[in-house]
Amino acid sequence: MKLFNRVGLAGIISVLAATGVQSQVKVNTEHMSEINVNELAVMDQLSTQSAVVNMPVSKLLNAPGNEALKAFFFTPVKNKSALKGKKIAVLVADGFEEIELTGPVWYFRELGATVDIVAPKYNPAPERYGLAYPEMSKTHVMAIQYLQPVGWIKFDRTADQIKASDYDAVFIPGGAWNPDNLRADKDVIRFVQDFNRSGKLIAAICHAPVVLASADIIKGKKLTGYWNIQSDLKNAGATVLEQSVVTDGNLVTSRHPIDVADFSRAVENWLLKK
Repeated sequence: MKLFNRVGLAGIISVLAATGVQSQVKVNTEHMSEINVNELAVMDQLSTQSAVVNMPVSKLLNAPGNEALKAFFFTPVKNKSALKGKKIAVLVADGFEEIELTGPVWYFRELGATVDIVAPKYNPAPERYGLAYPEMSKTHVMAIQYLQPVGWIKFDRTADQIKASDYDAVFIPGGAWNPDNLRADKDVIRFVQDFNRSGKLIAAICHAPVVLASADIIKGKKLTGYWNIQSDLKNAGATVLEQSVVTDGNLVTSRHPIDVADFSRAVENWLLKK
């Protein structure tokens, strides 16, 4: 039996064991000699239990202390054309924090803005890394909630297809993985640097300010970010403030998913002044 098939069988055995299913499947004895039992045992030790995570956004909105965040989403937007004519790009890769993308995107569209979701050009890892990519990863990026994968969202364009003159603002959601994927992409960094030279709005929340650090545009700036990247921001020359949102020139930054309302309003206010 080929290694792929043995690995697949090992995965099935592992899942059955992890879910407590008592397998009634009988293995064909004529193929038993082809299976390396030791390899199956090793694969079982290298594999972790599969699980489907269900973390509904409602749980975040209904959590004690998040009443203002809940009100932000459930209070009808009065001026549906406040940002009409404005074009906003969302720079995002796999591993973005769900509400930090979907929340602002919903709000800006409610205000009449055109929002494009922009991802790095599809670039799978080398085959030797042993990774498997679903077909939808060519057209979608993966959402997480506090490191738990929860879903996918379709992107509109790729970073190599856009230029600063296409948009009035750009925002970057957080998520521990997303910014690391973005900061390694040359097209993303080029776009952020060009956008900064234009003086137009760049907004980043949670872990996303590290992308701005990689683009070398935060030296001497005041900003904020998720607690475990604050030392990185300081090392890049920024002054870090511990508050829900910080605006300094053309940069707007926030710390956390619970700051989404303040972050979204700060972006709105910046654009309304232009």
